[in-house]
Amino acid sequence: MTHDRRWFLVFVAGLWLVAFGTAHPADAAKPHLAFLSADELQPAIILPSPPAAGSPEADREIDELHQIASQTTAERWAQAQWDNDNEDGTIFQSVIAPSFDLDRLPATVKLLSEVRNEEAVAGGMAKSYFKRDRPWVLDPALKTCSREDAPQTSYPSGHATMAYAMAVVLGRAMPDIAPQLLRRARDYSESRLVCAAHFRSDIVAGQELGATVAVLLLRDPRFQADLQAAEAELRAAHLIAN
Repeated sequence: MTHDRRWFLVFVAGLWLVAFGTAHPADAAKPHLAFLSADELQPAIILPSPPAAGSPEADREIDELHQIASQTTAERWAQAQWDNDNEDGTIFQSVIAPSFDLDRLPATVKLLSEVRNEEAVAGGMAKSYFKRDRPWVLDPALKTCSREDAPQTSYPSGHATMAYAMAVVLGRAMPDIAPQLLRRARDYSESRLVCAAHFRSDIVAGQELGATVAVLLLRDPRFQADLQAAEAELRAAHLIAN
């Protein structure tokens, strides 16, 4: 083999490694859709655009956050802070039962992890598409639970998306308490307004997106199998009536 031929092969191999070689750790850590497709979750089709910054509607949303802040008790603020810090199925323990211990419910954990993955990817796609500023970016005077989130990720609310996706799925598994699960999801979503982390339209969009993800998942036979396994587990743990 000639020197030029060897050099060419090394060059091509190098390009291949750059394009298709070992994944960067950050890319490997990114969630990917396991059940749904990107075509099913196109933000521009599922969600309306949020109010434009400086529009009368956007100004009213900022006014609402100030009004909520003026009426928030210390107890409600503490709940909003807890909700801010917890993004998993434990948010429904107060509704289901003290014995709803995810450490002892592996099938339920698997189900909720699948929901969490799909809704997080869907929410990330929407946030990247709309790029709406957080309330505290537009009005630094607002008291917030945290300013660690990226500034342009307000729409839709990720917490609301997660809560509604999980509530709809758990409601299918536990129909007797479906209304309570949805009320908890709504209250959890409202905590984002108490935290001044989102605007009202962000919450509504998150609720819509979360419910959409849940409905799509519940149509998938693979997901239905995991749902049945979780139902059996919850029944064995006496969290679902026989």
